[in-house]
Amino acid sequence: MTAVQAAPPAAPETARQVAHRRWRRSRGILIVLLALVIIGVVLAALRPKVRAEYLDPDSPGQQGARALVEITRQHGTPVTVARSVSAAAGAVNSNPDTLLVIARSERLTSTDLATLRALPGDRLLLEPSGDALEALAPGVETDGVTSGTISPACPLPAAANAGSIDLIGGQVYRAPAGATQCYLGDGRPSLVQLPVGGANVTVIGSGGPFTNERLTDEGDAALGMNLLGSRSNVVWLLPAPPPPGAGGQKSFTELVPFGVKLAVLQAVIAVVLVALWRARRLGPVVVEPLPVVVRSAEAVEGRARLYRSRGAGDRAAMALRAGALERLTALLGMPKSAASDPAMANEIVAGIAAHTGEPQAAIGAALYGPPPMDDAELVRLSGYLDELERQVRSS
Repeated sequence: MTAVQAAPPAAPETARQVAHRRWRRSRGILIVLLALVIIGVVLAALRPKVRAEYLDPDSPGQQGARALVEITRQHGTPVTVARSVSAAAGAVNSNPDTLLVIARSERLTSTDLATLRALPGDRLLLEPSGDALEALAPGVETDGVTSGTISPACPLPAAANAGSIDLIGGQVYRAPAGATQCYLGDGRPSLVQLPVGGANVTVIGSGGPFTNERLTDEGDAALGMNLLGSRSNVVWLLPAPPPPGAGGQKSFTELVPFGVKLAVLQAVIAVVLVALWRARRLGPVVVEPLPVVVRSAEAVEGRARLYRSRGAGDRAAMALRAGALERLTALLGMPKSAASDPAMANEIVAGIAAHTGEPQAAIGAALYGPPPMDDAELVRLSGYLDELERQVRSS
């Protein structure tokens, strides 16, 4: 039975080593948790901020505008709710002193905007789109956003009497010369009133002050009442969402629901994170003390058995020749690189022959010849190489 020698006990770990080991074990979990937090923040940022009920005059929800409409009606101003441009046009044409309030103008088509532009009377545009500004308020252009409580700072009675309003993420504009500009954020107005075709068009960059949720903040309710209650009739146009296919043939991305797009984005982010995790650079080799000391003879025997089990006689012969060449070149006083340099083969064979008296052809065949055909030939090769090494060492 082969005796084994136990390895010396490992030195106790320092606090720094323990902390480093715990960090290596837990960093994967921490990275996954951080990735989930980042994905959640991104998805929350991409979530639509405007719900379907936004500025709906019949909605009692937080983003609806039912409270302002009911207050206006209680003060004697009738409010007609129109869900289509044709209904709004009929109500406006029946009463020239009608104020047309246009909400969710991003739902309007170019034909709808042309119809609204031809109607008489004043207009109030709540958070209008770029196409609506171009068609109904020419010269007014979007110029960023602003937030906070802002005072009117303008002579417009509806704004001056209402006082400050609370704008959160409201748009600001560049207005043409001659337009009344109110609620300046960084020098740019959030409310613009200008004459267009004999009528007054009022543009406000946020519909938030008119929603049920924020109607009680600052002068929001007063501004809404001043703008709507000064007319004998109000038509509130909230276009219905266009039915699928109404705007012509849509692309594939337009037909995909927004939630599906978010799910695909989340999957892409997860795949990228996994790819980065799997493609990380390998760390240093971990060195661990062996539980026992294995003798060299046992290691050689184990490797020989592996060669034999796989029928790798050629590789075994190559290992024998490489080891013999290294030892023989060292005994002959040659450099270490000579053993792997084919150009030194003749010189090595000649040197061995001079010390042993063996024929150069036999030495060359043993060191550089073809691999042995069977195990017996491999054993003879091993014995001959050992004999050459013994003779060179003894000489």
